[in-house]
Amino acid sequence: MESGHQIETSNTAYFRHGYDSEHADMRRLYEQAKLDQWNAATDIDWGRPLEGDGGLIADDLVDIHGTKFWDRLSDNQRVELNRYVSRWRLSTLMHGEHGAMLVCSQLVENVHGQDAKLFQATQVVDEGRHNEVLHRYLALRLDGESYPLAGNVREIFDTLLGTSAWYLKTIGLQLVAETFAVSLFRMLAESSKDEVLRLICRRILQDEARHMGFSMLSLPAVVEEATGSERREMEDFAVWALNRTLRGIFPLGAYEDMGFDRAEIEEIRQLRRKRAAGGDETAFRKFFRRDLHAGLVRNMRKVGVLTNRVAPDLEALGISLAAA
Repeated sequence: MESGHQIETSNTAYFRHGYDSEHADMRRLYEQAKLDQWNAATDIDWGRPLEGDGGLIADDLVDIHGTKFWDRLSDNQRVELNRYVSRWRLSTLMHGEHGAMLVCSQLVENVHGQDAKLFQATQVVDEGRHNEVLHRYLALRLDGESYPLAGNVREIFDTLLGTSAWYLKTIGLQLVAETFAVSLFRMLAESSKDEVLRLICRRILQDEARHMGFSMLSLPAVVEEATGSERREMEDFAVWALNRTLRGIFPLGAYEDMGFDRAEIEEIRQLRRKRAAGGDETAFRKFFRRDLHAGLVRNMRKVGVLTNRVAPDLEALGISLAAA
């Protein structure tokens, strides 16, 4: 049976009657989007054989790598767990890309500027292609199986789809979620064992950089012109989106499928937190964290939603304001 869920939305569509360009930088972003289009069906070498031991992501990205839990696994079991974690992570990204496609379809209606509408139309296509390419990868590399939509991902996109203001949708999607996605795809592009996955991530990164560009071009003026209450709403929404994005990213299903019991999984979860808090992370994870935090701080400052009022909230999430 087809799986899915419905979200009741109320979206305001703005129908322009004039189509002249009025935002040169946004028009250049749109023109670049047209040049950068690629085909997930034909521009990826899907027939390329998988090399190595059968794992897809770097073993360093498996939480228990280098621990007693990893040491007790056989070589075959380590590959199996690598593939479970890969399936979980790529499933989460696949669902996120689908949610982004839905949000951007609303933004085409929401935004007023002609150049912004044209660019958002290209992002709908981009997000649809990302959803397609990750689904193809799961089908061809991981037997077509995927993990269900995670609770925090559902909450994020249900909220974004149910939010009427285009600038809040943009803060949640292009400012927060896209910054997270860029750092994650960059890490996977650098570290994954599979050249096909590395190529997919590089292709997606090319698109995601433009998507972040939309928030950088569209949000500063809105934040600058906002009333005090509107500005607080934007700041709080950014913190909310960060909280939901940075928490709840533990691959519970992968460890359950591997046969770990509840007590072991909780120990693994606590171990992961301690290693992160103590800086005892792998090089890839340290790169990801540093890249992500620097990007978040830099972009939030640039658009104007990182203020002294919300700085303690970011610090509580582990984000150093000295990151950028």
